[in-house]
Amino acid sequence: MKKQYSYFAVRILCVLMLATAFVACNQKEKATKKTKETAKKPNILWVVAEDLSPFMGAYGDSINKGHTPVIDKLAAEGVLFKRAYATAPVCSAARSALITGVYQTTTGTHNHRSSRFTDGEIVPEELRIHLPEEMKTIPELMKEAGYFTFNSGKDDYNFDYDRRALYDVGTKEDYKAGMNGWQGNHAIDFMTVKEYVWNARKDKNQPWFGQVQIMGGKKDAKYVREGEKLATNDVPLPPYFPNIKSQREAWTTHYNANRGSDVTLEKVIKQLEADGELENTIIFFFSDHGSPTSLRHKQFCYEGGLLVPLIIKGDNPVLKAGTVRNDLVSLLDVSATTLALGNAKMPSYLVGQDLFSNDYQEKEYVIGARDRCDYTIDKIRTVVSEEYRYIKNYFPERPMMQAGYRDNKKIVTDFRKLHEEGKLTPYQEQHWFGVRPVEELYDLKKDPNQMNNLALNTEYSEVLLKHRNVLENWIKETGDKGQFPEDAKQLEATYNMWKDRPRFKNAKINPEYDQFKK
Repeated sequence: MKKQYSYFAVRILCVLMLATAFVACNQKEKATKKTKETAKKPNILWVVAEDLSPFMGAYGDSINKGHTPVIDKLAAEGVLFKRAYATAPVCSAARSALITGVYQTTTGTHNHRSSRFTDGEIVPEELRIHLPEEMKTIPELMKEAGYFTFNSGKDDYNFDYDRRALYDVGTKEDYKAGMNGWQGNHAIDFMTVKEYVWNARKDKNQPWFGQVQIMGGKKDAKYVREGEKLATNDVPLPPYFPNIKSQREAWTTHYNANRGSDVTLEKVIKQLEADGELENTIIFFFSDHGSPTSLRHKQFCYEGGLLVPLIIKGDNPVLKAGTVRNDLVSLLDVSATTLALGNAKMPSYLVGQDLFSNDYQEKEYVIGARDRCDYTIDKIRTVVSEEYRYIKNYFPERPMMQAGYRDNKKIVTDFRKLHEEGKLTPYQEQHWFGVRPVEELYDLKKDPNQMNNLALNTEYSEVLLKHRNVLENWIKETGDKGQFPEDAKQLEATYNMWKDRPRFKNAKINPEYDQFKK
């Protein structure tokens, strides 16, 4: 009996040992599989150009054809979107939408540079705009999906946040106490992946999601390749501008900025290649909104303010080289597509779609919105369709040339001088200094400059009504917070930030600020 007991004990012990070994082996296999799966995930990089309209060879621009070779090559090797639109024609509102995947008008982040205080100081609680509790930013969702996150450029989000919750590493000023609101423009000329990733990650196989800022329309004109800089008279001026030197220079500068952005993008790509990261990285190249160098584009809802470049390239079956897409796309689709490519959670509140999903539905319309920009109070909504752009001006009595942040620039001072001297064309006089129409409607194919307003043409009454209804339904469905006046505390903070600056003190500012004058 004793021997039998020993025999069975040995048998049981052996079974237990084998089971333990099997479990350990299985766990190790699962861990290895998980590591491999993590390693297989692509890195995803947003190269965000500031204020850049698509005056590029890949977009059919005859002046810059052959002078944006890096951008054109990226497009040839990836997917080019011909009709991608920002949700706002100004930085902070557009970026607040992009980083959440939700319209800025829904989250209450639609007024430019709100939820702010003095630069470098903690924003008081009463001025902080909070996102809904269940809402997370794209970087936070990517972190949950196993990504290391970084940002080597500005944030410019109009809501309260701790930057450390979004990004594992970024600029040198990341770790101030109480990070929230404006995080400055820390754009760099190129990105070193090792600096932002390798020296900070514990797991060297961890995929990363990064944002790198290039200066685009703001400063990239200075990087034009030698011998390729356009002269002032090399670029025809649109007829809605007066043909004067300052306007020609501003317009030409933006063409040069496209050439300079090509140089900057080349640096980013070469750095990825040098760090051995290019092959496993999906690159999104786009701008936050259109050109800043000329009036009527940045801060306004014409094509020049909202149409942006968008190219996506990477080693993924859905990113078929040489694909050109002409369907209407919103930058909110960039938010959703990023999460999809990273196999991250796709919250139900996302407005955009995965651009490469089998279930993707082409849009009939894309909506854009402009609200207060710096201290200039305005409200404009727009709907773009395949053929038309519809614009509604809620403050038509406030002219296009009402007081604004560019008032000291020659493009404005020269313009005002011509107005005072009566030297503008009838169209220019009315368009820039007259009462604006409540509604505007343009045929984008027949009238690319958007100068012939069809809103009062009875032949287009059905088209007008259709676009008007789309906008009205969108306002209701998305809870557009632009329907209501801006919070008085936010407005007072804006007034206090600007009140001592000469261009503000000497300007005919909006009457909403009268309540704060002493």
